[in-house]
Amino acid sequence: MSAFDLNGTHTGSANSGAIKLIIFDWDGTISDSVARIVSSMQMAATELNMTVPSYTEVKEIIGLGLTEAVFRLFPQATREQVFQLQTSYSQHYRSEDTAPCAFFHGVEETLEQLKAEGYLLAVATGKSRAGLDRVLLSLGMENFFHNSRCADETLSKPDPLMLEQLLCDFDLPPEAAVMVGDTEFDMEMAVNAGMPRIAVSYGAHHADRLKAFEPLACVDLFRDIRSSLY
Repeated sequence: MSAFDLNGTHTGSANSGAIKLIIFDWDGTISDSVARIVSSMQMAATELNMTVPSYTEVKEIIGLGLTEAVFRLFPQATREQVFQLQTSYSQHYRSEDTAPCAFFHGVEETLEQLKAEGYLLAVATGKSRAGLDRVLLSLGMENFFHNSRCADETLSKPDPLMLEQLLCDFDLPPEAAVMVGDTEFDMEMAVNAGMPRIAVSYGAHHADRLKAFEPLACVDLFRDIRSSLY
C-alpha cells in the first residue's frame, strides 16, 4: 500500500463540477469487510445460544447501526439479549480486526486522485466511532478524510441526520455533495437528505435494488466513481 497524504488539508486544484464533497460508506463500499461482519454476528448468536442468522440475512443489515441491525436480525430478542448480542459481536469483531480488511480494487488510487483533484472527502458509516477510528489508525489514514460520522454518534441510516451534519460542517447544500454506498440504506439516506448518490454493485445489496433509488450511476468498480461525477 502506498503512503496516503496525511496532512488532512484541502489541496490540489479545485474540481470544476458542481460536486464539492464526496461522502463514502465504509463497509462494503471501501472495505471488503462483509465476511468479517457476518462471521462475527454468527459467532455472537452461537455464544448466546440464539438462532444463528444466515450469511444472506446478516448481509441485509450491513450499513445499519449495531443496535438497529441486531433488532432487525433478532426481532424476538429482549433488550437484555440485544445488549448481550451487541457486546458479543463487538468482542468477536475486534478479535478478528487485528489486521484491517482489504480495500476493494482501485480504492486507494481513486481516493488519492479525488483528493488531489480538490474534492472534500468524508465517511458516513454504520460503524462505531471506536471501530472507524481503529481501522483508520491501523491504515495510517487517521487524517486522510476531511470529516466523518458514525452511527453511534448520530442517527442510524437511513435517517439523513449524519449527512445533514456533514453538510453543516462543510457549509454546503445537498446538491454540492454525493453519497457513495452499497446498500439501500445508503441510497435511502441520500434521498432523504435530498442528495445525489452513486451506488456500487459489488457490496452487500444487489444492484437492481440500488437502482430503484435513481443514483447518478451504479458502478461495478470503485475507480468508475470518478467518471460518474462529471
